[in-house]
Amino acid sequence: MALTRTAIVTTALDILDDYGLADLSMRRIAGALGAAPAALYWHFANKQSLLAGLAAEVLGGLTGPTDVSPVALRRWCFEFRDHLLAHRDGAELVSSVLAMRLLDHTPADLFAEALTTAGVPPEEAGAAAALVVHFVLGHTLDRQGYAQSLQLGVAGPPGPDPDAAFDYGVGLLVAGLTRH
Repeated sequence: MALTRTAIVTTALDILDDYGLADLSMRRIAGALGAAPAALYWHFANKQSLLAGLAAEVLGGLTGPTDVSPVALRRWCFEFRDHLLAHRDGAELVSSVLAMRLLDHTPADLFAEALTTAGVPPEEAGAAAALVVHFVLGHTLDRQGYAQSLQLGVAGPPGPDPDAAFDYGVGLLVAGLTRH
C-alpha cells in the first residue's frame, strides 16, 4: 500500500476501532503500514494534526440541520451522535480535537449556521450550538466509556437506558431552542 494521507487515515481509523484512542500511536500506524514512523510526518506535521484528520473523517458527511424545525434539529443531534458512535472512542477523539481547535469547520459551526440562517443572532446561535454539541459529545463519551468498562468487566450498574436518556435530553434542548 502506498503511503498516502488517505492510507494513513484509513489505517489509523482501523487501529482506533480495534484498540481505542489510548493505543493509537504513530509507531503503531507506521508498523501497520510497513513504514518507519518518521515517514508519517511527511503527511502529518504531528500526531495532533493526524488526530484532526481522523476527526474530520469521523465527521465526514455530517451537514448542518436542514432547517430549525424541531424535527430537523432532533434529527441532526441523532446524526451527529451516530457519526461519533460509528468509531470506538469517536466522542473522545472529536472532543479532544475540538478542544485543540484543530478543525476548520466544526459541528457547532454547522448547527450555528442553520440557526443564523433562520434569523437567530450570531452570538445566541453560537452559544446554542455549543450547548447542543457539548451535550451530544458528553452523552456519547459517557456511553462509549461505559461500553468499554463493560468489556473490561469493571462497570457498575447500567443506569437509565442511554437511548431514552439521549432522546429526553435532545427533546429538552430542542424545546428550548424552538420556544422563540
